[in-house]
Amino acid sequence: MNEGNTNRLQGRTALITGGARRIGAQTVRALHAAGANVVIHYHRSRADAERLGAELESVRANSTAIAAAELLDVGQLSSLVTAARDRFGALDILVNNASTFYPTPIGTISPAQWDDLLGTNLRAPLFLAQAAAPELRRARGLILNMVDIHGIRPLRDHAVYSSAKAGLIMLTRALARELAPEVRVNAIAPGPVLWPEEGIDEARKQEILNRTPMHRAGSPDDIASAILFFATDAPFVTGQVLAVDGGRSIGW
Repeated sequence: MNEGNTNRLQGRTALITGGARRIGAQTVRALHAAGANVVIHYHRSRADAERLGAELESVRANSTAIAAAELLDVGQLSSLVTAARDRFGALDILVNNASTFYPTPIGTISPAQWDDLLGTNLRAPLFLAQAAAPELRRARGLILNMVDIHGIRPLRDHAVYSSAKAGLIMLTRALARELAPEVRVNAIAPGPVLWPEEGIDEARKQEILNRTPMHRAGSPDDIASAILFFATDAPFVTGQVLAVDGGRSIGW
């Protein structure tokens, strides 16, 4: 992390969905290191959320909160905004990071898979943004959506996931128009940064890296640095998608 970002977000509050693990957890750490108070959303990863919260509280007391919600239940989403407001008095940054990812080959797709993938990757970000909009407008805040390079160039056997992320890219642009001028809305499209926890072998990983111009995987820190750019250094940027992918989106 760039030490120059220390305390640049002091007094601001960020809500990160899926913030207990993987890229979400590193995003939480980066925003906290920059001075922000953080609300760590989780669904099933309570223990991870509690450990992360305790870790950050040991660095700066009274700077974290954890909040549970099932993102597929639209009725629970406003509770996350309430948690931020009740704990810290405001909400300045919303990071829609939580995601569901798995293959759906044509011929096997079920309505339940459609509802799950579209619900987590597209519907939840929309309705959470809608719930957060009044607070974000008051704060002249920021929404960051975690999209995917496969929302631009589809991934084989992942038609539903790719479609959901394509929709989230369009939602980013639509919200940027709807919520301007008070709220900026941007997106980050990771490439090979963290591999899926299952379903990809070493040969496939190497094939992907061989097609990536930088010939290596990125790290969660690369994503966190992009988030800090939007949060601290891009006051005139909205409606944009930044690929953090080592050139993967041009190296097919």
